[in-house]
Amino acid sequence: MAASCTQLCLQCRSLLCSKTVASTWRYSTQLRHCTTVTRLPAKILNGSSVIWGNRTTTQARQRWKQQMFCSSDFSTTHLATEAKELSKADVVTIRDAVPVTESQISLDLDAAAELSALEEISNEEAVSISVPSVMPPASTSLRDYVDQSETLSKLVQLGVQLWKLEERPNVGSMLLRLNFNTDVAPRLLFLKDIGVEDSRFGYIISHNPFILTESLENLHARVNYLKSKKFSPETVASMVSRAPYLLNFSVKRLDNRLGFYQQQLSLSASNVRNIVARLPRLLCCSLEPVKENLKVCEIELGFKENEIQHIVTAIPKVLTANKRKLTQTFDFLHNTMKVPHHLITKFPQVLNTKYLRIRERHLFLKYLGKAQYDPSQPSYIALDRLASLPDETFCTELALATLEDFYLFQKTL
Repeated sequence: MAASCTQLCLQCRSLLCSKTVASTWRYSTQLRHCTTVTRLPAKILNGSSVIWGNRTTTQARQRWKQQMFCSSDFSTTHLATEAKELSKADVVTIRDAVPVTESQISLDLDAAAELSALEEISNEEAVSISVPSVMPPASTSLRDYVDQSETLSKLVQLGVQLWKLEERPNVGSMLLRLNFNTDVAPRLLFLKDIGVEDSRFGYIISHNPFILTESLENLHARVNYLKSKKFSPETVASMVSRAPYLLNFSVKRLDNRLGFYQQQLSLSASNVRNIVARLPRLLCCSLEPVKENLKVCEIELGFKENEIQHIVTAIPKVLTANKRKLTQTFDFLHNTMKVPHHLITKFPQVLNTKYLRIRERHLFLKYLGKAQYDPSQPSYIALDRLASLPDETFCTELALATLEDFYLFQKTL
């Protein structure tokens, strides 16, 4: 009886040990499998590492945690359940924490077959890899942002010169904050509606980017004001195209400028409109140079009020001309060429001609003995022709010489 009991105990212990070893082997195998999967390299595609590697690693890590929890639980409860398992059937089922399915095994094998991140790839695969561009946090040039900014890229297509804008403080950051559809496009449509040609958009924005931040209500109000002053729609469009800052001034300021020219020059409203239409920047520029030039014409140059009116009406640029250039040209005309005031008033375009051009031609005519500017004398040469004719025509019609002779004479000056 004792011998039979001893044999039964040995059989039970042998059965329990064999089950324990089998279960432990299965858990160890699964844990090694999980650990192997977690070491798989992640394949990087399109600049991102969230494709195969991270997904497989995440799944393996979860299984590993569950396996570890089950293994620990099995170790602590094994002795407590040993007696109960001996009293059950010969086949004892040990529940797995997370069973490994065939699909998971296939996924792990596929991940293991992936290329290493350090393995050489073909040219085709290298070309297919795209790295998303990132907008630089800071730069000294707007061209670094063109590829990332829809607004800048479309402004370039319109002909905007970014190199001019980036030289101005805070303009670059202002443009980057603008949305093309909500900020830029409505202003461009407004310019088109008032008659500005598409080819002038680039010029206008290059010189006045702040028009993109003006409210449409203000822009419409300023255009309507100019039309109320009897500027035609075609004239308004031309003025805006040639003076980009025109629409940045309030209606009150535009009205004050028109009143200033009418009062200072004692001109009619029609003549003021004519002057401003031909030189629209008169409404944008500072009034101080204009006042100074009017004083120079009256006091230093000695022109009468009606003569100044005629000169300004014919050549509005005299109002904004450089003071030194204006006095230098007049001094040569009046004191060297002996041209009286009334002839200069009759041909005011000579005041807008380059000083060197007038000087060279006069000296050449004097060298030839043809410098005659008095209308009452024979071989009279009109000042407008002296100033405006091209070199070849000047030589053949006025100097009666060849162009080569004129060029040789210029070298002697």
